Amino acid sequence: MFQIAVVEDDQELRELFCAVLAENGYRVLPAADGLEAFDVLEKNAVDLVVSDVMMPRMDGFEMTQALRRAGYTLPVLLVTAKESAADKREGFRAGTDDYMVKPIDVNEMVWRVEALLRRSQLVSQRRARLGQTELDCDALSVRAGGGTVELPQKEFYLLYKLAASPGRIFTRRQLMDDIWGPDSEAGPHTLDVHISRLRERFRENADFEIVTVRGLGYKVVERHG
Repeated sequence: MFQIAVVEDDQELRELFCAVLAENGYRVLPAADGLEAFDVLEKNAVDLVVSDVMMPRMDGFEMTQALRRAGYTLPVLLVTAKESAADKREGFRAGTDDYMVKPIDVNEMVWRVEALLRRSQLVSQRRARLGQTELDCDALSVRAGGGTVELPQKEFYLLYKLAASPGRIFTRRQLMDDIWGPDSEAGPHTLDVHISRLRERFRENADFEIVTVRGLGYKVVERHG
């Protein structure tokens, strides 16, 4: 079961967020501000943080910066009443992974949490192998046939998601949400371009190919012999 720290100084909101997440199968760990959140993180294996921004003692921006400086790589979803572009920029510069503006649609919060956890798992697995081809998340590289190719981030994560589950069909919507995020302005054409680039890069690869499943999406198929 995933464990989520809910950091919110407003008790009613904190209890609401905790209740909704618990109903959706998560174990919730409440904290009233950033300092309490660090106590929670030290005592529990937390998978994701949902945090308000405006809080006493340590606000959400400060907490996120402190988390990143301390080496925590878990996803952070900031929830705030501050909706200006400058505020959002400050949040992403602090190291947040996603951003929601109050008033919050709790169903949307759950969807965003699910997407962040999927992406987090994708990265935390670190390596995938198909035959003699190895994908390395730390280096964003693919080693095959005695050579190594470094890929742009989005291309690598797209290939990694497909290659980590060979034979599984991923819909175009799944791939767009997991790699670009549910709020991305990128359209389906962006996905097609990235798939085309990957096919071109690895057209001579003897271990796998990327197959289009008409009307659904894409999958990676292992080649044998």
